[in-house]
Amino acid sequence: MKLKALVFIIFSVVIIGYGATKYFPYKFNVFAADLTVIKSNATPSIESDLNEKGLILGSPIFIRIFKESSELEVWIKRDKQFTLFKTYPICAYSGELGPKLKEGDGQSPEGFYFVKPSHMNPNSNFHLSFNLGFPNTYDRMHGRTGSFLMVHGNCVSIGCYAMTDKGIEEIYLIADAALQNRQPFFRVHSFPFRMTKSNMEQHRSNKWYPFWQNLKQGYDFFENKKIPPNVDVEGKHYIFSDDVENR
Repeated sequence: MKLKALVFIIFSVVIIGYGATKYFPYKFNVFAADLTVIKSNATPSIESDLNEKGLILGSPIFIRIFKESSELEVWIKRDKQFTLFKTYPICAYSGELGPKLKEGDGQSPEGFYFVKPSHMNPNSNFHLSFNLGFPNTYDRMHGRTGSFLMVHGNCVSIGCYAMTDKGIEEIYLIADAALQNRQPFFRVHSFPFRMTKSNMEQHRSNKWYPFWQNLKQGYDFFENKKIPPNVDVEGKHYIFSDDVENR
């Protein structure tokens, strides 16, 4: 009887895996990653890399995403400002430059988001993941819809930002350490491109240019101060001010 049950379980897992591959045409992990093993294997090298830059695992973090260049930056607080730790390649994001508008449009979001401990998912079907918190207040004011917009591993995307498994392991562990060390949330700023004067001029004719001008205000705030701003919404626009937590 026990043998029959075991055979049934194995058969079921194989069928589920086959079905996921057949009907969901992206690589899909049937089994979740083992965070304990990942932490044991990856933490020593992460701490070594941090030490080289005078940074400490568990310090507050800040993340920036750039679609056009497919880059994700991890910044870590040292003294009163944030220092760039590492830039990771984004394997895949879906859609074009421009914000996510509605559920199912395949767009990856642009804007200002924050990730709370409850948004972290060590049991993700895409290795490891964290939820960006889309839609935020600004998105909802503009009638934008969507759900489960993540940064995750597995190198595949339907509206998310997909990293290599090794990349998401490092990012996840650094973020988790900060949250465990009482950072209440970490900010993620997602941009279409690096919002330099020349890049803005290059995209001046794009229909999203007015929206990007508003994003650029937040981009410039951090570029000038190396401290992420507090972000609010007023009159359907993002507004930026000094973050009391970072003073």
